[in-house]
This record gives sequence, structure tokens and C-alpha cells, in this order.
Amino acid sequence: MAGSGGPGGGAGDLQSAGPGQGAALRAPRAPLAFVALLLGAYCLFALPGRCPAVARAPASVPVPAEPHHSSRLLGAPGLPVASGPGRRRFPQALIVGVKKGGTRALLEFLRLHPDVRALGSEPHFFDRCYERGLAWYRGLMPRTLDGQITMEKTPSYFVTQEAPSRIRSMSPDTKLIVVVRNPVTRAISDYAQTLSKTPGLPSFRALAFRRGLGPVDTAWSAVRIGLYAQHLDNWLRYFPLSHFLFVSGERLVTDPAGEMGRVQDFLGLKRVVTDKHFYFNATKGFPCLKKAQGSGRPRCLGKSKGRPHPRVPEAVVQRLRAFYRPFNRKFYQMTGQDFGWD
Repeated sequence: MAGSGGPGGGAGDLQSAGPGQGAALRAPRAPLAFVALLLGAYCLFALPGRCPAVARAPASVPVPAEPHHSSRLLGAPGLPVASGPGRRRFPQALIVGVKKGGTRALLEFLRLHPDVRALGSEPHFFDRCYERGLAWYRGLMPRTLDGQITMEKTPSYFVTQEAPSRIRSMSPDTKLIVVVRNPVTRAISDYAQTLSKTPGLPSFRALAFRRGLGPVDTAWSAVRIGLYAQHLDNWLRYFPLSHFLFVSGERLVTDPAGEMGRVQDFLGLKRVVTDKHFYFNATKGFPCLKKAQGSGRPRCLGKSKGRPHPRVPEAVVQRLRAFYRPFNRKFYQMTGQDFGWD
């Protein structure tokens, strides 16, 4: 399994100095300050931050009135969806999760379809920026023609308690796509991403467990995100299961065309994106897009995708597998899909 292997280093215990001279008592301050700095940097990258600025989005977007016969209100009085050509619309479908599951790959694959127009950046509207209002949100969207689908992806929506009710208020008909991946591998990948931005973090084991190999620390976001069944419980209070498509992050790598066929069917699109669009990049370890017509070269995801995982002790991997097993089985029952993680 990716990320398993040799011994993992601990966080390094910091012990307070015993009684002695004042200089001896002051000695631990430097390492303590260093650890505090590291943890602060970790929070900066690992936890939800402030509402992101989007350069091309105005702070306030005027919403023109439109006759009811040409638009449909989506739970927001005075904010109809524009139905004319080349207008900005609320998304009809959202990729709502999960982080490090393969959402960026799915979005890039979908953008090959001529009937899909998707926002490239993550707007974080339903988790961080909701106070800016639906007019602001719609103003971020790319312009679409009749028959085209507007989409965006923000993986943190899936684990945000308020996101389902907010999305339902926009439109109870929204289609929701969740890309899931073995939660153990996903957690290690999540840690690898944070570690690349914050070198010197405590080890994966030190963060995943309390007191060495004690209880699993579900307060750590890298672990908590993988409790898919718990998060889905919240979503099913607002949307029926028929509104969801659960995409396998593993199959998105091994059979991208097959998974894309399911996604296009779910969105009511013609199967335009097929196996002719993909080739497997052995260096990166995942599919890339073949040279498109009029393009200079094949296109892969950025350097941050496919980064090597840190080595994690097998005992840690096995403990996490055992921890996630009942949650995985409940998730299989809820979705009617066995993702083969056990």
C-alpha cells in the first residue's frame, strides 16, 4: 500500500527541565517556540482558512430581473438562473469531496467535455464565503450557453456541516459528486501535502494517534475526513441518495474512461470523454490527457499531484485499516457500492 513501509519517526518528546538554575529553566523556550511555530504553520495549510479572493469576481454582482417563463428560481428570491446564451448560472452540479481523493483530476477530465463549463479554482462559497451572498457566487461562474452545465469543485464541502443545507437552499435539484479513496491512503496523501508545505511536522504516527499508538485521533482532519459514512449521514438529511454519484478515486487512476462514463451518464451528458483521451504516465503514477487538437503537448496535472508519500510503519497502517473498517462497511451499505478497501 502506498505510504506504508519502514519505520516512522516520532514527534520527539519535549520534557520540562527539572529544578535548577534560572538558565536551565529558560533552556526549553527555544524548542517550544519552534514547535509552536510548526503547529501554527500546519494549521495555516491544513485547516479551513479565510474566504479566498478571486480576482475576476466583483464584490457585488447586479442581478438582472428576468421573466419567470425564461428562468427558474432556485430557493433564492430575486436571484433567478439566467437562461439566455452566454450567461452566468448557478452550478447544476458540484464536486463536493473529498480532499486528496482525485477531485482535481475529475474536474480536469470533465472540462474536456464541450457541454461542461467549470470554474477552475475552488470558490469555497458554501463553507467559507457564504456571507458574500448568492449573487457574488453566481458572478464567479463561467458563462454558459443553453444545454451546457455549470460546475465547480470544493472538496471541503463534504465535511462542512452547513454545506448541505446551504446548497439545498440554492437548489434542491443540485447533482452532487463525491470522489472517495481508501481513507488510509487518503490520510497519508493529505499529510504528505501538508508536510511539503510545512517541513518539520511531527510524524504521521504522532498526529494520527494519541499517546503513541493509543486511540486514533479523530480530531485530526486527515483522519476525520475519511469517516465517509458519518459525513454522508449529514448530507442525506437534505438530499436523496439519487442526487449523489460516488466516484472511486482508485478506479479514476486505473480506469479513467470507465469512471468518466459513469460521471457523464449521471450528468445527462453524451459520452464524449473516452479512453482515447487518456494515457498512463508511469512517472507520475496516474493518467494524463493525450495531446488535444490544436494543443502543443499532452497535459498532466501539476507537480503537486502524484508526490511520493512518506514512509509509514506497517503497524500504523494496519491500525488505521482496522479503525476505518466498520465505517467503510457502513459506507458501502449506504451507497450500494463496495469500494474494496478492506
